Amino acid sequence: MNSENSLTNLAMMLASGDVKVVDCTGVLGPDTPILRLPEDFAKNTPKVEIHKISEYDEDGPFFAWNWLKLGEHSGTHFDAPHHWITGKDYDDGFTDTLDVQRLVAPVNVIDCSEETAKNEDFLLTADSVKAWESEYGEIGAGEWVVMRTDWDKRATDEARFLNADDSGPHSPGPTPDCIEYLLSKGIVGWGTQCIGTDAGQAGGMEPPYPAHNLLHRDNCFGLASLANLDQLPAKGAILIAAPLKIQHGTGSPIRALALVPKD
Repeated sequence: MNSENSLTNLAMMLASGDVKVVDCTGVLGPDTPILRLPEDFAKNTPKVEIHKISEYDEDGPFFAWNWLKLGEHSGTHFDAPHHWITGKDYDDGFTDTLDVQRLVAPVNVIDCSEETAKNEDFLLTADSVKAWESEYGEIGAGEWVVMRTDWDKRATDEARFLNADDSGPHSPGPTPDCIEYLLSKGIVGWGTQCIGTDAGQAGGMEPPYPAHNLLHRDNCFGLASLANLDQLPAKGAILIAAPLKIQHGTGSPIRALALVPKD
């Protein structure tokens, strides 16, 4: 089957519902949880604001529109390599220079929801990924890998979503050896359902924040605050994760969509 026929068949399956489009995105608005860093460590991103310009009134009689105040890394969002110091030298590491061919790719969904329900600090290791591959098949080059934790169910409660105490935030994520292993497979990027791509306690790892440090070191992408991963199969779906084309952007809120074969 040639590429033209493949696209025609895909379009027909989308139209018939044989391929479903699953929204893997949380709602972006004033109540969207935003990462909070220690004030003596870094400046924080402001909360999302939505301001009305007009709504069929004296400020615009026939139209409604708004203006926004938000950070690049707000809500369900994309981390470009330039977001982290290890990726700062890539010319194609910004949202306006990256290779868009890489943004649409097969997605591997590693279900850790049972483990994270029992342990909020659960860490996914390289050995766990290898065990997953032995059951579901090899992770291929150029593919997305995402960690399902069902953490998105907390998104309407910022305190539960950030889950911080005096020792810092507590949320699941990958170990350094997990990210190194996935990069050795040639993945395009890694995603989670938590506020960031790293575990809450990842600052104490070596290297600290391994998803950020290692992914962007290798010119790969990160996805955070994903939603509805429980609607995706372990393999067989395609993930579309496209950031806005912000000039010299380090990231962007996205509408992450997955194409999923009908059961």
